[in-house]
Amino acid sequence: MSETEVSIREARNSDRDAIRKVLLDAYQQYESVLAPERWAAYREDILASVEAEGPRARLVADRNGEIVGSALLFDSSLAAYGRDIGIESPIVRLLAVSPGARGQGIATALLRESARRALEWGADTLHLHTSDMMASAVRLYERLGFERAFDKEFYNGERLVKSYRLRLRESALLEARA
Repeated sequence: MSETEVSIREARNSDRDAIRKVLLDAYQQYESVLAPERWAAYREDILASVEAEGPRARLVADRNGEIVGSALLFDSSLAAYGRDIGIESPIVRLLAVSPGARGQGIATALLRESARRALEWGADTLHLHTSDMMASAVRLYERLGFERAFDKEFYNGERLVKSYRLRLRESALLEARA
C-alpha cells in the first residue's frame, strides 16, 4: 500500500472510539514488558489522552473511512508532559498504528504531517520520546532522520525515556513522499 491511499487529517470528536481502539491495539504489546501496575498506569494515560486538553493537533490516519493510526502534537514539553524539560518546540506523543496496518507507511505519513505542521508553526525541530521496549519505532525514527537528544531524556521509574529530535529544515522526511 502506498501512503497516498491513507489521508492524514485532524481528528474529529466522532473519531474518539476509533482512536481509543487504535491506541490500545497498538500499545497492548507492551503489557507483557511492563510490571502490572506500570501497564495499568500507562494504559490509563493512553486512554485519558483521547479526551485530555493540551495537544495543538490530534492527527489520524484514515484509510477508506477507517482510522488506522493516530498521533498527538504538542507545542512544548510542558504541554506534552505537564513538566518542563526544556523543549519549546513541537513534540509528537502516542504515535500509534493498528497492528494490521503496520509496515504500510502510516507511521511515516503521520510523522511527515507532524513535521510539516511543526515547520508551518515556525519550529526548527520536532521532538519525540520513546524507550528501548519500542525497538521497531526507534529504528523507524532513526531511518527517518531523527537523532538522539540526550539532554532532553528523563527516567520514568527505572525506564530511560529516550529523546529524539528531527531538524526540520534539514530533513529529507519533508522532501520525500515515497
